[in-house]
Amino acid sequence: MNIIVSTLNAKYIHTCLALRYLKSYAQPEFEVQMKEFTIKDPAMNIVTELHSLQPDIIGFSCYIWNIEQTIPVIQMLKKVHPDLKIVLGGPEVSYDVEYWFERVPEIDFIVVGEGEDTFKQLLQEVQSEQKYHMVFGLAYRHKNGDVIVNPPRPKLDLKEVPSPFRFEEDTQHLAKRITYIETSRGCPFSCQFCLSSIEVGVRYFDIERMKEEILFLIENGAKLIKFVDRTFNIKRDYAMEMFDFLIKNHQGCVFQFEITADIMRPEVITFLNEHAPPGVFRFEIGVQSTNDATNERVQRKQNFKKLKRTVEMVRDGGKITQHLDLIAGLPEENYDSFRKTFNDVFTLGPEELQLGFLKMLRGTGVRLRAAEHDYVYMDQAPYEILSNNVLPFEDIVRIKRVEDVLEKYWNDHRMDHTIQYITQQTFSSPFDFFQSFGDYWEEKGWSKIGHQLEHLFQRLDDFLFTSNVPQYDFIKSLMKYDFFMHHKHKPRKIWWHHEMDKSTRKQLIRAISENPEHCAQGLQRLELNEQALQKHTMMDIIPYDLGQYFKTGQIQQSATCLMVYYNPKTQQPTSFFFPVSEPLIGTA
Repeated sequence: MNIIVSTLNAKYIHTCLALRYLKSYAQPEFEVQMKEFTIKDPAMNIVTELHSLQPDIIGFSCYIWNIEQTIPVIQMLKKVHPDLKIVLGGPEVSYDVEYWFERVPEIDFIVVGEGEDTFKQLLQEVQSEQKYHMVFGLAYRHKNGDVIVNPPRPKLDLKEVPSPFRFEEDTQHLAKRITYIETSRGCPFSCQFCLSSIEVGVRYFDIERMKEEILFLIENGAKLIKFVDRTFNIKRDYAMEMFDFLIKNHQGCVFQFEITADIMRPEVITFLNEHAPPGVFRFEIGVQSTNDATNERVQRKQNFKKLKRTVEMVRDGGKITQHLDLIAGLPEENYDSFRKTFNDVFTLGPEELQLGFLKMLRGTGVRLRAAEHDYVYMDQAPYEILSNNVLPFEDIVRIKRVEDVLEKYWNDHRMDHTIQYITQQTFSSPFDFFQSFGDYWEEKGWSKIGHQLEHLFQRLDDFLFTSNVPQYDFIKSLMKYDFFMHHKHKPRKIWWHHEMDKSTRKQLIRAISENPEHCAQGLQRLELNEQALQKHTMMDIIPYDLGQYFKTGQIQQSATCLMVYYNPKTQQPTSFFFPVSEPLIGTA
């Protein structure tokens, strides 16, 4: 038989771990080809490539982000190859299987839940007596058209699962793509918005085996490994041993983990702060809500005081990047409550704050009990909510504006000093800034057009000026600094209207080249002549001494030259601040 397993990833750099498990488990009895595409690939292109391989069976791994793009592919394949057997698996189709058979008549089989053993036994039956009723964990369409759902399959013994990481076709791409890995399966928690809550218990892969797998991946060029364990730190001794192993063997590879922050002990964080190399670890922490009543409704146990302690200790250690998640639309979380949740979490200072909206996933408790909270949500994936009994559609639309500008102005780190000052000093709260700016953004119609870097600065400047914010001139100085420092090379244009005139710039360059020691500390050792200053620096005169502000936090009004040197060899910008006086620039 010619067997293919396939999926549509969200991006090219992503890889599907499920396909690799299916392939490894089917061997040596069955040779399985893996074919990965993206959700942006035209369906016709996908169908053409798959059909050219003349498969007998194709299995698709299905998720909320790819199911709607996968269905047209299935339908077209069945039209051009009616005898082809179509198998679906994955979290999106493991629940409401009757719905999927009815909606997509082209489906022949659905693998429910953990798929390795079920898929392999299905292949055996297809090849032999076709007794599909004997395959636990399988749903199928009977010859008479009825949908048959077999009993579930017992959980796999993870010791029997062969390695999914050592395929020759993968090793050559390890440096260019994200590698996903799991050291455990299952989740100990019962959060009713998450599919992981349905699987009871946690099973672990042997830690020595996992170390060997990780070392193999690193030595073959992996640059980013994401652990997909639902809670990597649930078993502290296992996590600590793995952390220690990765610290000693990382070789520049970056590792990302999903962490439950309120159960992480301070001594674990202290160990990481003392021993972890900077930038090697990334923590993804699902906060979702700080509203106790909301967490109780979704059976989510969370001690925000302990979570806060963990996030702050990690932040202050300066070694580990943190990505915190929020979910708008959870039960009994209205607009004001979510505003508080946002502010509680933003003030912790995470490098990334993802604002998502509740998705009513098939099989989850919130979907099964949607009527209790008057949930209205999308009929098709991703099943995002449109309203509930405390959060009308109008409020969701407003929060989406917050999400939009949060991504552009905080998570992308284009102007950290500026946004940090604005959210701490200018508006009533961080949420109020992002909401006001998001409303202004929508009013101006900017959500309908593209944005270059200079446009993002200009639009924030427009908003701040129109809003008549206090300390506007100081904020604009910070914006100029952030703009200069965001470039690796000297920018060709600036976003503000009044550029330093050529005469003043010429006099500054001459003064700096002749007396660098009188201008700024560290400038002299660069040994920059007038030509280098002209070619590799940006300058502007600002009304505040930002150098003093960055050192002490004090805002001191003083005409200051902001100069940034772009090193052509290292491609790193370096900033300098020095007072501007008449002897320095003459009478210009």
